[in-house]
Formats: sequence, structure tokens, C-alpha cells
Amino acid sequence: MAGKRRQLRGFDLKHLEGFAQLIGVDEAGRGALAGPVVAGAVLVTREFLDCRWADENARRINDSKQLNATERDTLWFEFEALMAEGKIHATFGVADVAEIEQFNILGATKLAMRRALEGIHPADAFAPPKKEPDLFSAPEEVAAYVPRVSAHILVDGLPLKHFPYPHTGVVGGDGRSLCIAMASIIAKVTRDRLMDALGVEFPAYGFAQHKGYGTEEHRDAVLRQGKCPHHRDMFLRKLLAVRADPDQAEFPTE
Repeated sequence: MAGKRRQLRGFDLKHLEGFAQLIGVDEAGRGALAGPVVAGAVLVTREFLDCRWADENARRINDSKQLNATERDTLWFEFEALMAEGKIHATFGVADVAEIEQFNILGATKLAMRRALEGIHPADAFAPPKKEPDLFSAPEEVAAYVPRVSAHILVDGLPLKHFPYPHTGVVGGDGRSLCIAMASIIAKVTRDRLMDALGVEFPAYGFAQHKGYGTEEHRDAVLRQGKCPHHRDMFLRKLLAVRADPDQAEFPTE
């Protein structure tokens, strides 16, 4: 396990080469029957990847689904402390059920990721650096030159089409990249807390237990009572079809 975690740091160090910053992005809730989709984004630097905390604790970081709730919450609080010390920057973006219905789940996921990125850094910081003036540049070009922060964005999964920020897609990234794994924890903890709140508002569905995913308990509750405003209509159509043919659809349980 320790070797695996060292590989996560090594992966990030390799992809940081030539850049000032590295940003990992991941989502939670894409396959759920209810609730928003949430994206997490975590910005790291070489100084962080070389610091004592990363050296000693990288082995504890993993894809959020491979950690239990206590482990995720503990790491969340440690991330907050790292942010307070200026060692990392982390945030999240949310796309709600109405946006999932409007843009479909892929479009809403990209929207949540865009919001997370815009929250973590000004949008123009993601642009490739402007060409630095040289001896042959006009005086006005020299005067107008403003160096931009160069950030390499790593997104879990395949590269996103029609996404506004240059990025690298990393299939299985939450198990390969430290900053993507950290982002997956931010996304998962944030979404779980949102679903816990919905569980208080709509106690009949058990959101606090299954977080909106298609467990048997959740499916049965929907079939008994109908949907609530936070259910995804396009996903429920598959569920309702099960009444006629139980083999028509499969539902992710986390």
C-alpha cells in the first residue's frame, strides 16, 4: 500500500513538470437516482508534494470510494488545516437536479467541474502562458506582458469534449494521482453532507443511508411513494421500467 501511495505522488510530480501548479478534479454522484452531482478540485504545488505532510500521509489517500466515512472525514479536516497553512487550495462545484435534467448528467458533471475550477483559481490562470517578450518585441508588447500562472489540470476519466479549460484526462485517476484522489474525497464528503441534509427534509427515502444511489431500499421507497423534487426524472424512467421487466436496468449502489 505504501508503494502505491508513493506512486500517486510520483505521478503528480511527473505531471507537474513544466507547470507551476497541478489541479486534480473528480466528481461524485454521477450515477445516483437523486441529488446533485458534485465536483471537487484540489490545487497542489511541488512544495506541497515535497513537504513532510505529503511524504508521511500520501499512503492514506485513495479513491474516496475505497475509504470509509470516518477516514474521509478525518482527511477532510486535515485538508482544511493544509488550506489554512496555504499548502493546498481545495474547493467544490455543484450542479443540481434541474441542471442534470437540462444538460443531461454529462453536461451537468462538466458544469460542476467548471464551477469547482473557477472557485479554485481565476479562469484566466488556466490559459497557456503568454509568450515572453524578447529582444525583438515592440515596446508596447513588453509593457503589456503579464505572466500567467501555468496550471496543469488532471481530470479523472477520459478527456472531456467541449470543456472550456485545457486538461489531461486520466482514466482511473483517483487511484493514480494524489491530487485527483484528494479531489475525489472533497467531492464525496461534500455530496454526502448534502444528501444527509436532504435525508432530514425527506426522511421517507433514506438518503442519509444510501446517498441517493439505486439501492434496493431506495428503489422500493420510490416505487411506494413516488419521487421527491430531488429525484432525477431521466434516471427514474429506468426504475419505473423495472415494474414491467426487472432486467431492463441496473442501478449503481454507490
